[in-house]
Amino acid sequence: MLMVKTRLGPSPIAGIGLFADQDIKKGEVTWRFMAAYDRLLTEADIDNLPEPARSNILDHAYLDATSGLFVLCADNARFMNHADEPNTAGVHEPGAIEGYDIATRDIASGEELTCDYRTFDAHVSAKLGTAG
Repeated sequence: MLMVKTRLGPSPIAGIGLFADQDIKKGEVTWRFMAAYDRLLTEADIDNLPEPARSNILDHAYLDATSGLFVLCADNARFMNHADEPNTAGVHEPGAIEGYDIATRDIASGEELTCDYRTFDAHVSAKLGTAG
């Protein structure tokens, strides 16, 4: 669940992006997994859906390598784009499927929020078009 005010807008990275709608200080929590809000899905859950729902979920969810579960953010966090040098980073709590994200530097209102898919998505090659 997003913990800061955001908005969607056109992204130079990939079509639609998530943008800060407030100034965010370095170290501030920007997103936190909320079991009552965000969804955890098995591969079978996704396989049982009709197209285009399957493709949409696979495009917006990420695969947690430890649990084997797909995490689908219920809010607009699913529109956060990848960057090799992102302005947010995940903090994963031991024993938890998910943790939270923090700002790695001050982020100005209007700036696109980004993350590094390679650090948390075991299905990253499908999203970035890379081998592996």
